[in-house]
Amino acid sequence: MNVEAWTFVMVGVSFALYLGVAIWARASSTGEFYVAGGQVPPLLNGMATAADWMSAASFISMAGLISFMGRDGSVYLMGWTGGYVLLALLLAPYLRKFGKFTVPDFVGDRYGSQTARLVAVLCALFVSFTYVAGQMRGVGIVFSRFLGVDITAGVLIGMGIVFFYAVLGGMKGITYTQVAQYCVLIFAYLVPAVFISLLMTGNVVPQLGFGSTLADGSGAGLLDKLDGLSRELGFATYTAGHKSTLDVFFITAALMVGTAGLPHVIVRFYTVPKVSAARVSAGWALLFIALLYTTAPAVAAFARTNLLTTISERPYSEAPEWFRNWQDTGLLHFEDKNGDGLIQYRGPDSAVENELVIDRDIMVLANPEIARLPAWVVGLVAAGGLAAALSTAAGLLLVISTSVAHDLLKKSLMPGISEKQELAAARITAGLAVIVAGYFGIHPPGFVAQVVAFAFGLAASSFFPAILLGIFSKRTNRQGAITGMVVGIVFTASYISYFKFIRPELNTPEHWWWGISPEGIGTLGMLLNFAVALTISRLTPPPPAEIQRLVENIRIPSDAPEAHEINL
Repeated sequence: MNVEAWTFVMVGVSFALYLGVAIWARASSTGEFYVAGGQVPPLLNGMATAADWMSAASFISMAGLISFMGRDGSVYLMGWTGGYVLLALLLAPYLRKFGKFTVPDFVGDRYGSQTARLVAVLCALFVSFTYVAGQMRGVGIVFSRFLGVDITAGVLIGMGIVFFYAVLGGMKGITYTQVAQYCVLIFAYLVPAVFISLLMTGNVVPQLGFGSTLADGSGAGLLDKLDGLSRELGFATYTAGHKSTLDVFFITAALMVGTAGLPHVIVRFYTVPKVSAARVSAGWALLFIALLYTTAPAVAAFARTNLLTTISERPYSEAPEWFRNWQDTGLLHFEDKNGDGLIQYRGPDSAVENELVIDRDIMVLANPEIARLPAWVVGLVAAGGLAAALSTAAGLLLVISTSVAHDLLKKSLMPGISEKQELAAARITAGLAVIVAGYFGIHPPGFVAQVVAFAFGLAASSFFPAILLGIFSKRTNRQGAITGMVVGIVFTASYISYFKFIRPELNTPEHWWWGISPEGIGTLGMLLNFAVALTISRLTPPPPAEIQRLVENIRIPSDAPEAHEINL
């Protein structure tokens, strides 16, 4: 069978599996819809958390970023991995002890303020819609290449699938679907990596092949070969960093603390029975995440080396099939500017004009084809990319629906609604959110990982200080928390919007404040949030005594009976 046939088989089987699991695990109550009844085993919750965490940005875009940016791309690897550790160790047990299953619910009750709850709802919606845009674009990219449809049609297909199992199953359906999706995505990521590592270096372990010598008999190391190719073609040296140290620090920090403030990841720690189970599931999730994240740098180097050796100076008439297939999607563009019939792929330091533009989001998906792996491997990678994008999209849609149905309606505007009405509102909101997410997937503000980085920056500047101070500072009050969240997210969103949309021609290091890129500005927004929250809290009355006692109780994450309750 050819690539298209294998893709239909792999994607069809995996989708049938997801839909079957969603029907089996459909939610029948708000507890099951929001937190899967709080009864998911830690091992399975670790798999679901890993799938929720490893989005299209991790599967599709991260290795692509590293392959184009070289060492500078490691900020995404360090930021996202370190951020999960920060969340698991610093926040998750305390939030689980508190017993509130949404960030707005925690903020509202911790600071004793409906206004704080509403501000947190708006922040959650803003962050989640920004994040989900990247996932839907990832879905569109996979469908456009492997199923022969354009990106718009691909996004619409993905919308239909997510709508079905997110709206029907809620968190219960999503959790068990994400377990299946993790198995699919990790198998799809590792199989081609092992194949290519074996072909290029003779080493079956990609992580070891990354630092090995090539198997072509030249005796050259993989990274040495890649550095030489990069210099020869006018690209920046692959293993040398070119970003400023300050910007690297700010991007990494924004991704780390943004991770710790992501609502769709935090809610996963409420799906287990007790606090100790939350810690165990966090450990399992870190192990499952590490399988992909330690492989990504090797995949990036393999893909970049294969691309440079396969394409540059090749006659266009002899371009391989994968080149023309991706060209049909519009994600790879060739223009023979000098009319010599050769594909001149050149970097900015080359005297020869570049004729090839490659969307970095295609690198992982195209890698098996470039390396001439069997067609079934290509189809498997397509299924894995869809699993990664859809798993995270579903988690984000659930955050959006619970923010509206539970935090906005039940806790604020319509406290008297029944559980049945609340569940119906959550499902309707999820359906509407799918439509909005699809629009952003069709008209994204950037490539997948870049859009996701913006979402992390927004989460870092809004939620992280409010959560951290809410746990560890009895003196922080509602005035400080509200003002800090507003200042942080408005500043960060304004900076990103200015350089990405209002004045994109100024989006260069010499115009950025202190050389801090839009991807890293969330760190400065977070610092502003902390400064404003702490200052305002000191200038206004302290929280009531019962709130201060509550904070003391949060910091003792025990398995006392009251810690098991999930307050709906």
